[in-house]
Amino acid sequence: MNNKDIKQPASALSSPRFCNMGNFMRMERIENLEGLDFAIVGIPFDTASSFRSGSRFGPNGIRNISVMMKPNNAILEVNILEELKGGDYGDINVVPGYIKPTYENIKNELQPILDAGVTPIVLGGDHSITLAELRTVAEKHGKVSLVHFDSHADINEEVFGEPYNHGTPFRRAIEEGLIDPHTSIQVGMRGSLYDADEFKKAAELGLKVIPAHKVREMGFEETIKQIKERVGDNKVFFSFDIDFVDPAYAPGTGTPEVGGFTSYETLKMIRDLKDLNFVAFDVVEVSPSYDSNEITTLLAANIAFEFISILALRKKNKK
Repeated sequence: MNNKDIKQPASALSSPRFCNMGNFMRMERIENLEGLDFAIVGIPFDTASSFRSGSRFGPNGIRNISVMMKPNNAILEVNILEELKGGDYGDINVVPGYIKPTYENIKNELQPILDAGVTPIVLGGDHSITLAELRTVAEKHGKVSLVHFDSHADINEEVFGEPYNHGTPFRRAIEEGLIDPHTSIQVGMRGSLYDADEFKKAAELGLKVIPAHKVREMGFEETIKQIKERVGDNKVFFSFDIDFVDPAYAPGTGTPEVGGFTSYETLKMIRDLKDLNFVAFDVVEVSPSYDSNEITTLLAANIAFEFISILALRKKNKK
């Protein structure tokens, strides 16, 4: 290589130092989107966290432990990189401390991925980023159905007097016409609340909520059935907050809630939704500094792997 071809490192004045620190599953770093099926995209933004910050390091933590992942999904019987073409697209250059310009960057950098027909699999970042993702997805696909796994509904009118926060994205998404609440569903909500009527307010917005205790009462099979019936054949955005999982299995998150689900239950529920028409995915709120032995980041990497596996199975079945 000629010395003049060696690039200088990115300036921290334009690209935060916590961006672009590794590749998912040691996949190739991709720049050309032509012919790709999926792209791993990091959005390391946590300015909208309301309690413990640190999810800006989520994408890097997930990527670091993802070296443990292998390409064959034995349960879905697919090799993700035999069936699909894809790789790690790197991180979107967020603007730490400033949510509106970050939203603009997300939209501008996700747009080419969606326009190329590539399915984004986003590693967050706090849950506020999902609003910007949905804005971009809606421009491409129109109003979509939301499948939202979380311990919180994230439908607050505002937080600290601000409309954009990790506790508000889905109220904003409904107001902006990005999702169809009447074909959308939220699963896993639990814990103490400031507003005792939160689930009623979700219903008033048109959403269907299955709290964690109802999942336990009705069983996983019935829960999956209700998700499928609610969504139907619509295009689906799957947003997964890691605090859906019990903190015994995923302690590395900003607002943990006890009484959640195990790692196995979580992965099985995701696999059981393999027939839905997914157009985008994200896994958010992973905060490595609160993790224990990387068990949270490892689970998040496996969740992203299951997302890719679902795409691989869909393509395999079309052959």
